[in-house]
Amino acid sequence: MVNSKKALGRGLDALLGETELLEAEGLQFIDIDKISPNPNQPREKALNLEELANSIKEKGVLQPIIVTPIDKNRYEIIAGERRWRAAKIAGLKKIPAIVRNIKENEKLELALIENIQRENLNPVEEAQAYKILIEKFNLSQEELAKRVGKDRSTIANSIRLLNLPNKILEDLKEGRLQPGHVRPLINIKNVNLIFHLRDRIINEKLTVRETEELVKKYKLGQEKTTKEVKKEKFSPELNLIENKLREYLGTKVKISGSNKAGKIIIEYYSEDDIERIINLILKDF
Repeated sequence: MVNSKKALGRGLDALLGETELLEAEGLQFIDIDKISPNPNQPREKALNLEELANSIKEKGVLQPIIVTPIDKNRYEIIAGERRWRAAKIAGLKKIPAIVRNIKENEKLELALIENIQRENLNPVEEAQAYKILIEKFNLSQEELAKRVGKDRSTIANSIRLLNLPNKILEDLKEGRLQPGHVRPLINIKNVNLIFHLRDRIINEKLTVRETEELVKKYKLGQEKTTKEVKKEKFSPELNLIENKLREYLGTKVKISGSNKAGKIIIEYYSEDDIERIINLILKDF
């Protein structure tokens, strides 16, 4: 049973204000089947509820959900949909809830803020929530920062993620990339280069710091551009020459560049090995 402010999370405090609201509006236990989810729920993907459901079976619902009446016997969730769904899985018939009369235009705002503060959204959902709050409710970044209890720079950096291609946003949603990985890519205008870097980050399992260093190298011209990479990949003549050299010299050979200009890298692994390779190259001279 909930009987003190200690049982409330930061998000719920933000929605309800001070503890007096609990006393003024009262805490009710409402039939779970009389409650419907918020159609404006900002979370796109349902989270795993098994762990929460098991906790509820053992300890009950420690934080009340917030609902608003939609008719005489029905309620709509404003905040706490995860707890409501987990409580249903746990087999509860009733759930602690605080009933508030919410105006229609406030429902989305409260649902977004509650989810942001409870950190239940993936990076893309969070960025989209910030953008909706700013545009729909005419908030500045500073005003929004105060409402959700975050720094203005955090909100600004989050929204900037939405400038990335959809493919990168999907990586963020699925957890293949983290915000720290993709922030260095935001100011790159060449989409092909963004995707090339994205593949390297994932395939080479780069850390955020390694990603930042890689992007710096591209900007300084120390790494091949996507155009150069494509030329290497789709030049059958160079591939054929590379294979022939590898077979003839019996070692790793790498040709980089284009048909017009580039370089050949021949690897050796000992003094005897380099002497053998040189003798093969110079044998007809």
